[in-house]
Amino acid sequence: MKIFVTGVCGQLGHDIVNNAAARGIDTIGSDIQEVYSGIPDGSAVTSAPYVQLDITDREAVYSVINEIRPDAIIHCAAWTAVDAAEDEENREKVHIINALGTQYIAEAAKEVDAKMLYLSTDYVFDGKGERPWEPDDKCFAPLNVYGQSKLDGELAVSSVLEKYFIVRISWVFGLNGNNFIKTMINAGKTHDTVRVVNDQIGTPTYTLDLSRLLVDMIKSDKYGYYHATNEGGYISWYDFCVEFYKQYGLSTKVIPVSTADYGLSKAARPENSRLDKAKLVEAGFTPLPDWKDAVRRYLSEAEL
Repeated sequence: MKIFVTGVCGQLGHDIVNNAAARGIDTIGSDIQEVYSGIPDGSAVTSAPYVQLDITDREAVYSVINEIRPDAIIHCAAWTAVDAAEDEENREKVHIINALGTQYIAEAAKEVDAKMLYLSTDYVFDGKGERPWEPDDKCFAPLNVYGQSKLDGELAVSSVLEKYFIVRISWVFGLNGNNFIKTMINAGKTHDTVRVVNDQIGTPTYTLDLSRLLVDMIKSDKYGYYHATNEGGYISWYDFCVEFYKQYGLSTKVIPVSTADYGLSKAARPENSRLDKAKLVEAGFTPLPDWKDAVRRYLSEAEL
């Protein structure tokens, strides 16, 4: 089996390439950078083939995928700066990357008869209510530009392909890149108190754990929509911060605040990011470990 992975300079793509290569799978990584850039951990990604690719260049996408002719594509590349996506000068670019770029990948996958796994987000939902979102729930009104662009990407994949997986994730953290844990630990080192919202509810996702699941998934033919986060129940960002401060040994006081009182975000955030993951088990996939255990393992590896 040959897997082509986009966005390998990011948190998740980096871990997917490592996981697949460690299993002996023929794996090729790509990103927009001329050469691979990531944590110098001596891992498999540094020896796996790397191809520079701008997913918004339709001809380049077709050329690279036709030359590689993978059996499967895992598409991680995306615009993920949620607040910056709201800026008027960025909105078209966000759509081109997350929607059109994804469409080009899907069309090229169809041409070489490759199955495709597309990473999406809880932001495709409207964030209302308290019921956990199920994978096959319909999405009608994302709260922000980023969410709409990812929904448009989902629709592109599902309209072009039959052999596809759409996997929605939330609150991602990994070793190769910036994330909430890194940001808040750095803040906690220089402040006596920090303010964290307590009315946005979801579950964290450790990319190292997720990568294992996604490689399992792409090797199968159990196509469709899925939700994937770590186990351990639904929590707030406040709960998350309190836990990793405790594990890290920071005494910084964490003050819970409402999203309205916090008031620093350009993009509207969903209050309900609860994702129902029962379909994973029903399909025979192994759930991700508890998020507290994931935090422990992350902190033991991260240079913070």
